[in-house]
Amino acid sequence: MTTSEPHSTELDRLRRLVDERTADLQRVKAEYDNYRKRVRRDRLAVREIAVANVLRTLLPVVDAVDRACAHEPLTPGLKDIADSLREQLGALGVTSFGEVGDPFDPACHDALAHHVRTDAEGLVCSAVLRTGYRVGPHLLRPAEVEVTGPADPPGERPGVARPVTGPGLLPASGPADAGR
Repeated sequence: MTTSEPHSTELDRLRRLVDERTADLQRVKAEYDNYRKRVRRDRLAVREIAVANVLRTLLPVVDAVDRACAHEPLTPGLKDIADSLREQLGALGVTSFGEVGDPFDPACHDALAHHVRTDAEGLVCSAVLRTGYRVGPHLLRPAEVEVTGPADPPGERPGVARPVTGPGLLPASGPADAGR
């Protein structure tokens, strides 16, 4: 045995040890990077939810301003307030939806009345009773609408109960609905 053999064995052992420690360090760094990304994602999600909750509490104010604009003479002050409110909400990414003629979508519409038309192919919003709002992917409030369409969606048997997966449809009860 030469003097270089113990030296090379020791060198090989040290290289393996350095390789193991390097691999350990790379794993820890990868875990830490994943942790940082996860925390950042969670913070953004919490921020989005908090913004959506604050905006949701402002919707009655938006409704009151819209009613005032619809029923009162439009003074310059009221016009400025309404324009400023809409501009600021738009800057925050708030969009309104719910138009007459839109196809009914139970994920974003609440049907408060259903008017039966046998010649219609699908459910359509025939009146918007309250505008809906969303910010990004978050639904702040569904639009409250009256729908017109067939009594039963195509492909279903009449009179057979079906599970309600979204906001349910309430049949129009007649003249009492006209006051809404």
